[in-house]
Amino acid sequence: MTSSFLDRLKSFGDKDAVVFNGTRYSYSHLVQRIADWQEFLAVNEVRPGQVVALEGVSSVEACAGLLALIEQGTIVVPLTPLPDAKRAEFHEIAEVEAVVTIDADNGTRAHERTDRSADHELYGTLRERGAPGLVLFSSGTTGRSKATVLDFGKVLARYGEPTRPKRTLAFLNLDHIGGINTLLHTLSQGGAIVTIAERTPETVCAAVAEFGVEVLPTTPTFLNMLLISGAYQRFDISTLGLITYGTEPMPLRTLQKLKEALPDIRFKQTYGLSELGIMPTKSKSDDTLWVKLGGAGFEYRITDGILWIRSEMAMLGYLNAPAPFDDEGFFNTQDAVETDGDYVRILGRRSEIINVAGEKVYPSEVENVLLEIPNIAEATVSGRPSHITGMVVKATVKLAEPADERDVVREIRAHCRKRLEAFKVPVVVEVSDADQHSDRFKKIRSAA
Repeated sequence: MTSSFLDRLKSFGDKDAVVFNGTRYSYSHLVQRIADWQEFLAVNEVRPGQVVALEGVSSVEACAGLLALIEQGTIVVPLTPLPDAKRAEFHEIAEVEAVVTIDADNGTRAHERTDRSADHELYGTLRERGAPGLVLFSSGTTGRSKATVLDFGKVLARYGEPTRPKRTLAFLNLDHIGGINTLLHTLSQGGAIVTIAERTPETVCAAVAEFGVEVLPTTPTFLNMLLISGAYQRFDISTLGLITYGTEPMPLRTLQKLKEALPDIRFKQTYGLSELGIMPTKSKSDDTLWVKLGGAGFEYRITDGILWIRSEMAMLGYLNAPAPFDDEGFFNTQDAVETDGDYVRILGRRSEIINVAGEKVYPSEVENVLLEIPNIAEATVSGRPSHITGMVVKATVKLAEPADERDVVREIRAHCRKRLEAFKVPVVVEVSDADQHSDRFKKIRSAA
């Protein structure tokens, strides 16, 4: 199924394919690693249609292992190192039949079979097609993680002929649709994937400077951390020409600050879901949040302010939840949107909307106003139950400089009263230095 993709990788020869732990690996090396993996899978009798968990950090071995498993026709479940309880939960949901682990220190592989038999009907569909599969878990920040099943053949079909090889930083891991997309798009173009051991503003900027990274796909939360840290001023990041951001709404004030701090870098909003893949987008301009959606293989419509999308590479379904497709194959993204002609602005998930006495409050709107206050470095808004209005607005903020909390609360309320309707003004304000994001650098509003 991936033979044509592998043939393309072979054609890139000695060009850099992956940079891992500071070492450069060529396409020739990557292709050889894939061949070694294929032999390893054959020795361990890994068969087409088998559900296999691939566990390890993002590395040249993980990249080679993923491609070898797909070439073998398996249904692969890529996982990063997890707590034992979460790992066991994911194995159970995915009905994992075999586990391949990659040692983080030396890259050695280990294989073990489980006592499970994967008989979910979605797996049956893949086996009938003779297609490799991909299982991805949602972040689970608002509830139990959902397990998405994709036809990997359709995923690979999205990547066309080489036109623009770029050196791209692998910010998101291979257990995320964004990480998968970054890997496959970069390799399909003959570019280089640059991996880092930890994702901090310092390590990201250092990698950009050392390896000439040209593209950084990341999240609004991380970009705000980058601004706060000032790390971009301590390294030569002049090779960086494009930053793409997605996974959550971008506060307009954060985007404006980024353009002021990094005027020579282009910023592009992306939109994608594990259930649908990464949708083509075109931003109205670098400093606005309006974007055109759609392109080959994707259609969308808006019903009652909610975005619905139809995708040629859409998931087959969830392993552990009903799939929200309508009769025409459109998927309910649960994202509330506004429109301006052909342009769309993502407001946030419907489940995150705060209902104050029947009035809707979008967290991103309040967060954007909070970030206008000079000493507010980070803001996360969520709802808190109220006996009177059902919900009230709660704001958790991180300060740029220490200050008296009572003064901070007074300033926040005074500023918000000038800029927002009364029901949107935070009733509860908490000052905290704790992280307000997941390990995927996405805000956890339930923790606000």
